[in-house]
Amino acid sequence: MTEPSPRLIEMVSQLIATPSISCVRHELDMSNEPVIDLLANWLHSSGFKITKQPVSAGKFNLIATLGQGSDGLILSGHTDTVPCDDILWKSDPFKLTQRDDRYYGLGSCDMKSFIAMAISASQSFRPDQFRHPLTIIATADEETTMSGARLISEEGRHLGRYCIIGEPTNLTPVREHKGIIMESVKFTGSSGHSSDPELGNSALEAMHEFINLLLNYRQQLQQQFKNTAFKVSVPTLNLGHIHGGDNPNRICGECELHIDLRFLPGMSIDELRVQIQALADRVARSRNQKVEFMPLVMGIPAMHTDINSELNTYLQEVTQKQSQSVAFGTEAPFYNAMGCETIVMGPGSINQAHQPDEFLPIDQILPTIKLLENLIQRFCCT
Repeated sequence: MTEPSPRLIEMVSQLIATPSISCVRHELDMSNEPVIDLLANWLHSSGFKITKQPVSAGKFNLIATLGQGSDGLILSGHTDTVPCDDILWKSDPFKLTQRDDRYYGLGSCDMKSFIAMAISASQSFRPDQFRHPLTIIATADEETTMSGARLISEEGRHLGRYCIIGEPTNLTPVREHKGIIMESVKFTGSSGHSSDPELGNSALEAMHEFINLLLNYRQQLQQQFKNTAFKVSVPTLNLGHIHGGDNPNRICGECELHIDLRFLPGMSIDELRVQIQALADRVARSRNQKVEFMPLVMGIPAMHTDINSELNTYLQEVTQKQSQSVAFGTEAPFYNAMGCETIVMGPGSINQAHQPDEFLPIDQILPTIKLLENLIQRFCCT
C-alpha cells in the first residue's frame, strides 16, 4: 500500500489532538479556535489569504483564498466533532492511531482529515497557475446549529461557483439529501385528583388526540411527496420522546412530545412548521388548553443539485460512480443558497461517523488527494 506523505499525517494528527467538540450541553461544548488557528497558520504559509470570521463566543470560521478572479472552487469542511466516550474506544480518541490499514481518531473521517487533504492537494500548484480562485473553508458548529455555514450564507458573499463538502461518502458524489426539523410540542392543561375527571384537564389526552392527527398528517405527506432517488423515498416523521404527568392518581397537567421530520427537496421548513402548529392549535382550542411549539434545532434545509450540473457531470465521469441521494444532513444547502453548484463527497463512511473507534481507511487518502488535485486543475487552473 502506498503511504500518504508524513506532512499530511502530521497535519491530521495535530487536528485530531486538538479537541473541538460541539454539543448542545454547555458543559461539553468547546471552542474551535485552536483548530482554526492551526489551519490558518498552515494555509498562510502556503500563500492563502486568510479571513478568521467570528461566529459566536469561542466559535470561528476560516475562509482562505488562493488566486484571483471569480467563479472558482470551494473545498469546505467543518472543524467540530461530536462528543465521545473514551471508555468505549480501543485507543485514545484524541491521538491519531494506525491499526489494521486504518487511521483511528475522533474526526478522522468526520471530517478533520478532509481539510488537511485539501491543503495537501493545494500545495501541488503554484499561485500563478490559478485563473480562478481556490477557497478552503473551515466552519464552526456543524454538528449542532450549523451556525458557521449559516453565517457565511447569510452574508451573501460570492466565494465560488463550485463547492465540494468533504463529508464521508466513500468518495461517491452526493447531490441530494433530506432536510431535517426537530420540534417540541407541549400541551398544558390542569392537574387534579384522578377520582373526578372534572377536577382537571388532561394534557396527556390532548397529546393522544394530537398524535393521531400527526400520524394522519404523516400519511398525507407520504402520499403527496415521493422521490425514488432516496432509499427511503418518502418524508419520515418519528415520534422520538414523550413525557407527561408525574403520578397515576393525578390528572396529567403537562405533556411534551419531541418529533423528528426528514423531508424531501422541494418541501419547505416554514410550511411544515406552520402545518404542524395548526394541528396542535386545533387540539388546544378544542380542549381549552395551552400549546407551546419550540424548534429543538434551527432546521436543515433539504439539498438538491441538478443531476446535469457541470460539477456533478464531471465527478460522475472521473469517479465512475453515479451520484447519490442520502438521508443525513450537511451544510450543502447553505452553499447552494449562495449560488454554488454543490456536491457532498469525501473519504470514509458515514457508518463510522459519530461512533466509537471512528476511522479513515488509509487506502482512500491518496485517491482523495488525487481527486482534489483534478478538481483544482479543472475548476481553478483551466
